[in-house]
Amino acid sequence: MIQYNPKDWIIFIFRFHESDTFRRLIPMMIFIGLYAGGIAYLELEFWQLSDKSHVKNIPLMHTTVGFVLSLLLAYRTNTAYERWWEGRKTWGALVNNSRNLALKLSAYLSEESDRNFFRKAIPTYASVLSKHLSNEEVSQMLFQKANELYTSGKITGDQFYIINDELQSFTGICGICERIKNTPIPYSYSAFIKKFIFFYVMTLPFGYVFSLGYYVIPVVVFIFYVLASLELIAEEIEDPFGNDDNDLPTKKIAANIKKHVEELL
Repeated sequence: MIQYNPKDWIIFIFRFHESDTFRRLIPMMIFIGLYAGGIAYLELEFWQLSDKSHVKNIPLMHTTVGFVLSLLLAYRTNTAYERWWEGRKTWGALVNNSRNLALKLSAYLSEESDRNFFRKAIPTYASVLSKHLSNEEVSQMLFQKANELYTSGKITGDQFYIINDELQSFTGICGICERIKNTPIPYSYSAFIKKFIFFYVMTLPFGYVFSLGYYVIPVVVFIFYVLASLELIAEEIEDPFGNDDNDLPTKKIAANIKKHVEELL
């Protein structure tokens, strides 16, 4: 995840990093620019269409359709961000529950071997979750060890009941993360938005040529950049558990859990 100062406008405007949408869209922007230039040439020079041509009224369609497209993109972006934020809240809960569990075990356990087990096992859960988002084995190991402490009399039934909530929360957190990762936005919805953006942009030059002339080229390229960038950003953040620049820093969070648990135990 990229660390940045949200108040530094200059860096935002003039810096281009690897995941920047401008860099990723350059090939398509060049193609759109050439396409818009070709349409402008045909209408102005080759066909020599007059201002009375019905083609001039095409922007009326764009006014209505553009409003619908803006609503779709707003919903798409909000949905993707909700998935990203839910993932962040889930990992925040993992941090808190790991601390609480370590804090309680620190008060309950007196034998160093037992404390050492949980000192390693609790951070291992977060580490495995970060790498694979599937850690049933580590979860089962934690439950078995807690039950062993209870059956051997090292902790009381009340103490076992108190730490049981944190142990159960680990499985719930894993389930939430797996649900986010394994349930992408429906294919038909994502494909429709891409097609909508493409055909919307490809029809823009036809009507705006009469009012903008060859300036239609940068205008259409800019509109495509804005619309396509919103879709690319939504694609990237809807799965927050990958290795993209805008994904959650799960490895760093897991390392912090390890540090905190070792301090408490």
